Amino acid sequence: MIIELEKPTVMSIDYNQILLFKTNIRSEDDKKCIEPILNSHKKISEWNVDTEDVDCVLRIVSHSLTHDHIISEIKKLGFQCNELI
Repeated sequence: MIIELEKPTVMSIDYNQILLFKTNIRSEDDKKCIEPILNSHKKISEWNVDTEDVDCVLRIVSHSLTHDHIISEIKKLGFQCNELI
């Protein structure tokens, strides 16, 4: 008896959909300030802020938003935000 096993599927990540930013979002309170906007945005599938990183990196996964759009939204909330290259 021969049993054929399926090959495991490998998730492919499109790194073009991950937008990276240097910010001054340093604390949990800062994150709470941006949370309602980012959580409610229909074109953002995921986001997080690495407050342990010296650049306080904001990562956003979106298929259609641009860096400029995110920078504008974050700056409206009073935070610094620049594209991380």
